[in-house]
Amino acid sequence: MMKAGILRRILGLFVLNSIIIGAYILWARPYQLRWGATLIEINRSMPGDERHGNPSFLATRGITIEDTPENIWPWLIQMGYGRAGFYGYDIIENLGSERGIFSADSIIPEFQHFTEGDDVPISPLARLSFYEIVPNKYLIWSEDKSEYPGAFTWALYPLSNNKTRLVCRIGWSYHWKEPSLLPLDLFTEFTDHVAIREILQGVKGRVEGHFDSFGRQTVEFFIYLSAFLIFIFAQILLILKPLSLRNWLANLFSGIAWLLTWYAPLPLWIGTTLCVLAVFGLIYGFRGTGKAVSKA
Repeated sequence: MMKAGILRRILGLFVLNSIIIGAYILWARPYQLRWGATLIEINRSMPGDERHGNPSFLATRGITIEDTPENIWPWLIQMGYGRAGFYGYDIIENLGSERGIFSADSIIPEFQHFTEGDDVPISPLARLSFYEIVPNKYLIWSEDKSEYPGAFTWALYPLSNNKTRLVCRIGWSYHWKEPSLLPLDLFTEFTDHVAIREILQGVKGRVEGHFDSFGRQTVEFFIYLSAFLIFIFAQILLILKPLSLRNWLANLFSGIAWLLTWYAPLPLWIGTTLCVLAVFGLIYGFRGTGKAVSKA
């Protein structure tokens, strides 16, 4: 009986994750790799493409900014950990920075004059370098030491006298021959879009003068984190508790809530509501199953 119960839980977990992974591959991943980008931008070649050849991860994202490339460029060139920040989720991206937790809300003259080969600190532990800089047009971050250097391109495309497209393209391949780097690859695979989306919106907001507050960004970050942790906790419960249709469906809902919260994206109140509903769903789904553990 105990082995049969364990097998049912394993099968239930397998079917559940197959559905979630399928939804990620068919819907969430294609959407996040092309967030905000037009078909022309997705199919157009960009500076830096030659760095990654045939990448396993290729993302093109874009946003329209009401200003000229000349006024947007200073915000791009000064980005970096310990510099201007990344205009995104400061509570995690600027943690420990000597310049403080907040990304810059003005142009910093000392970070405007970089040349190709200069470092770009990404975090306390990671850094890239400027591979190519063409002022008011594009800049490329890359890693020369890796077998798979890839490229991280920020490019400006004028649409009119006072309207510009900021397009970001990232291309890299998994480090199959360097297993120690695979956890970082997976982290990038699933979280890169959250950071880049917020960076693009952060640049736009600063240029146009209406960027999000630190408080709102922090709340949004914790909603994302909560949705993910609720889904992980739900799967742990599914392993530990006897399997039933009720708790399996509650687990499935927590997975759907995670996907929608991370990849839709949704307004804060909807994301919060989904997280709350997922918690109550788990309470209802697993209520009264504890006593049956020993019988499973």
